[in-house]
Amino acid sequence: MGAWPRVVVLGSVNMDLVTRVGRRPAPGETVMGTEFVTVPGGKGANQAVAAARSGAQVRFVGAVGADGFGVELTATLVAAGVDVGLLRRVDGASGVASIVVDAGGENSIIVVAGANGLVRELTDGELAAIAQADVLLCQLEIPVETVLVAARHARAAGTVVAVNPSPVRPLPDELWDVVDIAIVNSLEFEHYSTELGQVPHLVRTLGADGAVYRGADGEVVAPGRRVEVVDTTGAGDAFAGAFVARWGQGPEMALNWANAAGAVATTSLGASSSIPDRARIAAELDAD
Repeated sequence: MGAWPRVVVLGSVNMDLVTRVGRRPAPGETVMGTEFVTVPGGKGANQAVAAARSGAQVRFVGAVGADGFGVELTATLVAAGVDVGLLRRVDGASGVASIVVDAGGENSIIVVAGANGLVRELTDGELAAIAQADVLLCQLEIPVETVLVAARHARAAGTVVAVNPSPVRPLPDELWDVVDIAIVNSLEFEHYSTELGQVPHLVRTLGADGAVYRGADGEVVAPGRRVEVVDTTGAGDAFAGAFVARWGQGPEMALNWANAAGAVATTSLGASSSIPDRARIAAELDAD
C-alpha cells in the first residue's frame, strides 16, 4: 500500500437537517431553536469526503434517492474529489438525519435510511472495485448483510477491511472474522468489547481526550487537542476517513493525523462541511 491508498467506502449518504438549541428538549417538551441548516452527511459519505480531503483516492458505493437531496448529495461528493461512478440513484427519497445540537456542541440524531436501505446487494462492478482497493471502509447505516458480503470479498482479494461499527446494532460473528481495523468510540467499545478482542487493529476515539490505537506491536496514544468546540457532528467520521487515508504510513502517523482531523471537525457546524483538508490538518499538527 502506498502513502495515498485507494479506498472504497461502502455506506450511507444522507441530508442532515441540523437545528441548534440552547439545550436539547426533555420528553414532551418544546424548546425554541436558534438556527437551522441543511448539510450533506451520512456516515459513509462523511468518511469518503474525509479520506479524499486527506489525500486518498476514494470511490463511493451507496445510493441516493430521485429527489433534490440526491442531486445535492452527489454534487458534494464530487466537489470533495470522490469518484461517484458507482453511486446509485434509486426511486424514492434519499436518506435524512435530523440532528439537534446544543450549546455545548453535543448532539442527538435520528436517521431515516431512505435510499440507503435499498443497498441490499453488490454488483459485479462494485465487487471489482472493492477487490482493486487497498482499503474497504464500512459503517452500519446500510444493511449489515451487504457489509458482510463486501467485507468477505475484500478479505478474499487481500483488501484491508476497516469497519466503524456505528450505529450500534447486532453483528454476525462472520463479520468480525474478516475485520482488520475496527474504529470505535467509547460507547461502541463497551458494546462490542468481546468481539473487538479478536480484531488485529483496534482504534478507540475518546472525544476531547484524544484516541488510542492497539495492535500486535503495542499501543499508541494521541492526546486530546485544545479546540473551541462548536458541533461534534461528523467528528468521528472525519477521524475514520482520515485514519484510513494515512494507514499506509503506519499506525502512529494515521492516529495522530486522524486525531487532528477529528478535533478540527468540531470547530464548525455540520458534518461534511466541517471536515478539514490536508493543509488544515497539517497546520493543526504544526501548532504542537
